[in-house]
Amino acid sequence: MPYVVHKVVLESVSDASGMAGLIDAGAFAADGVVAVIGKTEGNGGVNDFTRILADQAFRGVLLERGTRPRSEVEQIPMVWSGGTDGVLTPHATIFARVPGPAGESGDGAGRLSVGVAMSDVILPEHIGRPAMVAMVADGVRLAMDEAGIDDPAEVHYVQTKTPLLTMATIEEARGRGEDTVTDEPLESMNISNGTTALGIAVALGEIETPAAEAIGRDLELFSSVASCSSGVELDRAQIVVVGNAPSVGGPFRVGHSVMRDALDVDGIYRAIRSAGLDLPDRPVAGDLGDRLVNVFIKCEADPTGRLRNRRQVALDDSDVHHHRHIKGAVGGVAAAAVGDPAVFVSVAALHQGPSGGGPVAAIVDVGDA
Repeated sequence: MPYVVHKVVLESVSDASGMAGLIDAGAFAADGVVAVIGKTEGNGGVNDFTRILADQAFRGVLLERGTRPRSEVEQIPMVWSGGTDGVLTPHATIFARVPGPAGESGDGAGRLSVGVAMSDVILPEHIGRPAMVAMVADGVRLAMDEAGIDDPAEVHYVQTKTPLLTMATIEEARGRGEDTVTDEPLESMNISNGTTALGIAVALGEIETPAAEAIGRDLELFSSVASCSSGVELDRAQIVVVGNAPSVGGPFRVGHSVMRDALDVDGIYRAIRSAGLDLPDRPVAGDLGDRLVNVFIKCEADPTGRLRNRRQVALDDSDVHHHRHIKGAVGGVAAAAVGDPAVFVSVAALHQGPSGGGPVAAIVDVGDA
């Protein structure tokens, strides 16, 4: 069955009316939804409960309008990234299967396919360590199988949500005689994301299995397709693999590239071209027409404190965390590039793309060719 991908705006933190409207209009069935990836308007930190509110609202619509039992709906990956700093708009991208013919597209190119998986339970002591890398890698391979993707080169976007540490889980691990890689919950967000990215890179053959001491330290190790978020709402890795499969029809394709730094707008256009949309040498937002569904970007403040050899002060700011600085900045670059502030921009990009930059995935409608 082919897939459709739709983007809807959240008009309030618990607003799932956009998805409900698409279901009611027949764009896809509630039972066809396989994953949701979205941005919410909270602080993006450990205590960002807007992610839970959005999650509840979207699952509620699927329960109301579908036939799947609650236990099954609760297993649908919904990856919510908190924080819409600057011009970013809260929104969700919905992936759904729809009825349609199987087989290759008319142009012989693959079309968008989605595979989802859940890892084994990730204990607090696993975060930031090789055990977590291995569990995530196993989950990515399972998701690829589900998507019908054999070639790792056809995987263009892997979105994950993993647990981070809280004081409660740190104490729970200590009570069992285990230690954790850090005692700081906010620091564990970055560590969890980075460890997950290394698991993705291992599964796709981008790197060899890293040594324990390389996790979080060797910034030359990264995945060019990983987009990793973490939160308090789960205890294992939710994994969504998005790629192009030859046996899937439909009009959508996905591609990827990397932003080499926070100003690399060409990285965004490279990802869109990779997905199959022809663009002029110097594109502008108007060249995209209505073919772009969304772009998904990870970013971070450059750890050197420089941007194109200019001094930056975000890492020294004691009033506003550097996550807020860089998310707002890259969000502005991306929104200007595509002409839409409802773009997915997420921070804590350790081991995700080159240091100071980050991966970019783009989903486009290439038509029925």
